Amino acid sequence: MTHTLHRRGSEDSLSEDFVIFSMTAKGFNEKNSSGALTEFLRILSKYPKVNMGDMKTGGMYLVDEEQIIENVQDTSIVHAVFQDKKDVIQAVKELKEANLGVSVTVTGIVDEVGGICKEAGIDRHTVEYSVGIRGKLSKLPEDELLEITTMCGHGMVCQNLARQMLLDVKRGRRTAEEAGQYLATPCVCGVFNAKRAQRLLEELVEIWCFDEL
Repeated sequence: MTHTLHRRGSEDSLSEDFVIFSMTAKGFNEKNSSGALTEFLRILSKYPKVNMGDMKTGGMYLVDEEQIIENVQDTSIVHAVFQDKKDVIQAVKELKEANLGVSVTVTGIVDEVGGICKEAGIDRHTVEYSVGIRGKLSKLPEDELLEITTMCGHGMVCQNLARQMLLDVKRGRRTAEEAGQYLATPCVCGVFNAKRAQRLLEELVEIWCFDEL
């Protein structure tokens, strides 16, 4: 199970949203794994990305990219977010060749990720799905806001912050780009796609009923 599985949206919206991440297993390959995880991030950093992070240090909208890489520990969980499938294919190919001894997960539309694995010469090992949200669904925000907030799998980007950013864009206080980047800061993992958030805000500001905010 991965915290990056909860992303919501249309196939078109999710077609430019990929997360590559790695973590080790306690008692199996965790000890002395920081070198492999550091190299993992160095490989991913070569390709155009929209976010990167380590749960121990934070995402690139909070701390410097090199600081993230230098602070990797054996218990780190490291990530990078990409928009272009071609970049993901090249990054996965290089990770395969590096053979770092750590598991690699790619989150995205299942068929797209399957194609990435095929292009990279990898036999896909496992497919995981999110079964959705259970409980008092009435407490959830609107689907349009969930597309933004679920890009942080630990729920650190709250619906009220997303509403405020949408209102700020509507009132001209921030650009959609600035609002997308601001929304990325609470996501300490570094898996929030600020570019996708920007696009979603640009679309919502044209259709949202602001009397509800």
